[in-house]
Amino acid sequence: MTDAAPSPQPPASLAELSGQMADEGERLEVELGEVDLLIAQARTEAARHETRRTAAVDKLAAATAAAASSGTSLEPGVAADLNTQLVLLTKRAALMESQVDVLEGKRRALGRYRVALAGYQEALSAFGDVPLATRPGKAAGSPRLADPGGVPPAVSRMLLGAQEDLRREIARAMHDGPAQSLTNIVLQAQIVERLVATDPGRAGTEVRQLVAMVQQTLEATKSFIFDVRPMVLDDLGLVPTLRRAARERGRRAGVPVEFDSLGPDQRLPMDLESGLFRILDEALAAYLGARAERVSIRLDWADQVEARVSASRAAAEISPDMTPTAAAVADLPPALAAMMEDRRADARDAVEAAKRDAIVVLPPSTWREIQSRATTLGMTAELASDGAELLLVADFPVPVAPMVDAQP
Repeated sequence: MTDAAPSPQPPASLAELSGQMADEGERLEVELGEVDLLIAQARTEAARHETRRTAAVDKLAAATAAAASSGTSLEPGVAADLNTQLVLLTKRAALMESQVDVLEGKRRALGRYRVALAGYQEALSAFGDVPLATRPGKAAGSPRLADPGGVPPAVSRMLLGAQEDLRREIARAMHDGPAQSLTNIVLQAQIVERLVATDPGRAGTEVRQLVAMVQQTLEATKSFIFDVRPMVLDDLGLVPTLRRAARERGRRAGVPVEFDSLGPDQRLPMDLESGLFRILDEALAAYLGARAERVSIRLDWADQVEARVSASRAAAEISPDMTPTAAAVADLPPALAAMMEDRRADARDAVEAAKRDAIVVLPPSTWREIQSRATTLGMTAELASDGAELLLVADFPVPVAPMVDAQP
């Protein structure tokens, strides 16, 4: 990797700021080239280790089969060497695959940064060589286009508290998920290491279990990364990301989740696209947590982006009311007629209770969070069907016309 560039001097004008951004873009291009080279090397190493691991598996299987066909057991020394080699190659192959995933994530992040930087530079070029203002008490040249008057302390504390809450949730999820799985892998590897020396015959079974654990942990780590920030959202957009989220959450909950997108979808601004995905994914998780038996997500790309999340549950079967009608019991004694009327009332109450139980209601805490987030993003959020359906409406962003210098 290239060394970090020295901190540039504060620009005195927008043109100078645009030049500094161009220099930063060139450094990003160099770093992206280095990352691409590292990815290619890591992939080559991963393929080489996987080939050697496969060869070691075949060699161990062939040696075991040859010993069995000759009526003898595999020599302990040979078995120990083969199992040790297999464990080592398995660890190296898993490590290289993880390194490839990490490098590809960094490449995507740098690519997004490069695109954003180029967009900002292009926007700045429309303003020409405008000098930047300075804040009283600051050195000349310190960039400032407007004086926001500072952030209130209460807002700063709220932002810091939100950051700490987010860090706490991520740390807890990492501890309970990938970190725990990696601990189990280490313990399994120690078991394999002991068996290689004491019982080579059982070591092969434990090695296969170790490989399965590594693959399972890798899948869990990818799911964790998707939950924190799905890379596919930045690369492909809202529709593929929601389709994958619906499939994965439905698979985990064992509930069918239908997803449908009507009309040609399009890319939205990053904050709107990310916020819309978070709201829909949060509503999906809340409905599944409320024991819904069927959930559907529908996007409609027309004059506005309209998203609907609805949930349902099958109503309990109620035995038909066989109680005679009021006309039929008119001639009955008053006590018997009253008893019949009570039975009809109980039957009506049972039907109403079954209807209410069939409604899957969005939890109030989730609804408040969705309302707050939708208001912040300028979206409209409504609940329908007694809370069983969420409707979101977002306007397409209006393209900003390029600035033109005023004619003299």
